[in-house]
Amino acid sequence: MTAPEAQLREQPIRISEIFGPTIQGEGPLIGLPTVFVRTGGCDYRCAWCDTLHAVDSAYREDWKPLYVEQIWAQVETLSGGKPITVSLSGGNPAIQPLAALIQKGKSKGYRFALETQGSLSKDWFAELDHLVLSPKPPSSGMDTDWQALETCLKAAGGAPRVALKVVVFDDADYAFARQASGRFPTLPVYLQPGNHTPPPPDDDEARVDLDGIMDRMLWLVDKVTSERWFEARVLPQLHVMLWGNRRGV
Repeated sequence: MTAPEAQLREQPIRISEIFGPTIQGEGPLIGLPTVFVRTGGCDYRCAWCDTLHAVDSAYREDWKPLYVEQIWAQVETLSGGKPITVSLSGGNPAIQPLAALIQKGKSKGYRFALETQGSLSKDWFAELDHLVLSPKPPSSGMDTDWQALETCLKAAGGAPRVALKVVVFDDADYAFARQASGRFPTLPVYLQPGNHTPPPPDDDEARVDLDGIMDRMLWLVDKVTSERWFEARVLPQLHVMLWGNRRGV
């Protein structure tokens, strides 16, 4: 089968951007050198979304339908052909047909991490190295389907390392995080202070209130320690601390 014939049988993947190598800025892999493959499209509309350019259908024309070989050529160029962790992000990357991309990369020694809110499960979750389930708290304006999240966990099948990550803005979000952790007590849980100054989709140089974010992080640390929730890990968005709201870093 020729390459054009194979592509006719293959579903393209909607891509918002591919960039790196940089570091993972949050969650269990924070600080790890990473290439990001950000897909376009999401089934959520969180009130404080910081990647609207990859979520809002108003930017759909900016998303490129690419085939695995096209995506992989960019990843290998960015990594210099040296295996690295590839972060599949969005939007909600679970919307996209990523199985063949993961298979391609793993055959070359690359590792794959994916973060999703847990609203959609895929059989290929079991092919990941890391799966971060990030249910959205009350401040997002979204409702969590706990059964769907459970289905995602079952789809992973114990193959990837799975963790919970919850963004926290206030007491209601904190209570939600404790609820989420209580439902999945065997999973490590990461708490992240929310960025109340997310960028508009067309201005990634928009001001970030780092002082406000750090105040929220200090409050969150105090909450965790005073309540003796010693299983939780409180981490910042390292990329926001380093580069603000800038994209592609």
